[in-house]
Amino acid sequence: MSAADLRTKTPDELKEELLKLRKEAFNLRFQKASGQLENTARVRDVRRAIARIKTVLGQRARAAS
Repeated sequence: MSAADLRTKTPDELKEELLKLRKEAFNLRFQKASGQLENTARVRDVRRAIARIKTVLGQRARAAS
């Protein structure tokens, strides 16, 4: 998911996606700790997606004020 795609979404959609990604990151951390994680690159992808969403939300907050 690119930043351009994220900018077309509403703040509520972004917050919902952020919540979903944080839950996934939590589950991936548990899988890693128990040795069940197969796709280690997914951890990095999820972390970066979270950062992209937070960046877009922050940009909108600064633009609004």
